[in-house]
Amino acid sequence: MREIASLNNNHVRRVQALLRSTRRRLREGLIVIEGLRLVREAMYSAQKITWGFYTAAFLADKRGAALVQQLEALRYPNWQVTPAVMSVLSDTESPQGIVAVLPPPQFPLSSEPALTLILDQIHDPGNLGTIFRTAWAAGVKQLLLPPGCVDPTNPKVLRSGMGAHFYLPWRKTSWEEIRSVVAEDKALWLAEVRGGIAYDCVDWSGAVTLIIGGEAEGASQQARELAAGQHVHIPMAQGVESLNAAMATAILLFEARRQRELL
Repeated sequence: MREIASLNNNHVRRVQALLRSTRRRLREGLIVIEGLRLVREAMYSAQKITWGFYTAAFLADKRGAALVQQLEALRYPNWQVTPAVMSVLSDTESPQGIVAVLPPPQFPLSSEPALTLILDQIHDPGNLGTIFRTAWAAGVKQLLLPPGCVDPTNPKVLRSGMGAHFYLPWRKTSWEEIRSVVAEDKALWLAEVRGGIAYDCVDWSGAVTLIIGGEAEGASQQARELAAGQHVHIPMAQGVESLNAAMATAILLFEARRQRELL
């Protein structure tokens, strides 16, 4: 297959547009992922690759060659590109040698999952990606993203998620839809810096929903109305203002996991 060397190649320019624009990704129904691990996770989870791009150096690596062979065996369109082209296809300072374009995973909303996580006004891409990875590891069954969160298909979010997007059921949705999903008999807790009860005093073993508010503004009015005063906090040493949103989420979710494993 002929190597792509031109920065003006139509596919190259289209990938660049997808990297830059949330609206473009939404309109075309495509996301861009980068790196051996992330592309491999996408393929392991049976995601269909629209296009793949790799360098000669990536192909020279044994693991890289095996991945390219998989792309070809599945008849996914793929091209070798020059390092200069890879540099503009990449969203990182040090490109890893492979980029793939594919539709984002589609997961339906459900009122059945025992542990649901709602992320409200999380603006930092690194935090959101880390929470995706943590939620997957902790056994969250559904992650819901109301308006106001950073785009979950942002390249930095995808990298920080390290493949969680392809396994953990998640969905961008509205507060109206969330209200229809969160059953009345399901316990619902809003994490606060202070107030409410300590996280290790909550019964996390049943059907439960946890809301995590944003790093700066905290939870929105919609989230507070949904929680109806059911607040939970992580006790901290005197003088400590707050925890990073991703760190706080990890503490809460793994307490839930600990309790569930005792059943």
